[in-house]
Amino acid sequence: MGKMKISVSALYLLVCHTMSVPGYAKIDYTLSADFLGKYVWRGQNINNKSVFQPSGSLNNYGFTVSIWGNQDCTSVNSHSGNFTEFDYTLDYTHAIPGIDGLSGSAGVIYYTFPHTKSPATTEVYGSLSLTNVPLTPSIKIYRDVDEFMGTYYQFGIGRTFEKVAIWSKKCYCGLALGASVGYGDDTYNKGYFTTVKNGGFNDLILTAGLPVCFDAWMVKPNINFSTMLSDSVRSATNKSDNLWAGVSISISF
Repeated sequence: MGKMKISVSALYLLVCHTMSVPGYAKIDYTLSADFLGKYVWRGQNINNKSVFQPSGSLNNYGFTVSIWGNQDCTSVNSHSGNFTEFDYTLDYTHAIPGIDGLSGSAGVIYYTFPHTKSPATTEVYGSLSLTNVPLTPSIKIYRDVDEFMGTYYQFGIGRTFEKVAIWSKKCYCGLALGASVGYGDDTYNKGYFTTVKNGGFNDLILTAGLPVCFDAWMVKPNINFSTMLSDSVRSATNKSDNLWAGVSISISF
């Protein structure tokens, strides 16, 4: 509970700071609702049936505070209609001075799992990405500082083709493609997979989406594929290969 209070306090301080500055309307708000055929996290199949994942965030001066949730839509895990996860994130993102196109982020995520026996835990992370090259390569490092004390590395590339189809000035469609590879150290893998004792490349994830913008609204149908890479991790997971689709609806104001 104390860690959740840190995230809530950060949200409160950010709002107060924003409202104390002239022109505080600069703050940006985003609300999203994702409907997915599966819940897959870092290649791990958390729920093999449909889920609903709402989120909300506010952003100002590079700081973003967000809350994300997962609700099971079926009884496959005996949690139909229940929220089984809430994640609270505080992030700071800024361009790296002196290096054109290099952006960095740092933050903390507090994971909670209501209606389950999974313990809450906290990760800190940092990332770097190159935004001025075609595939936008990135590296993100997550360090669990609570329950598992392990480190997960994620290497990614992605490309968004904006306005591949235009119907009006405020209505158009893009194409978003992405791929990532995850590596877990020995402590991370032992914590999440129990029987895996060594570090290694864990997962490959491929994504494709068609973001359709209607003024401030965006509807994004997507398709995703993940596979576990190492034999030891594959043998420790229930479903090592996953293909799923979904749709994301969001509004920014």
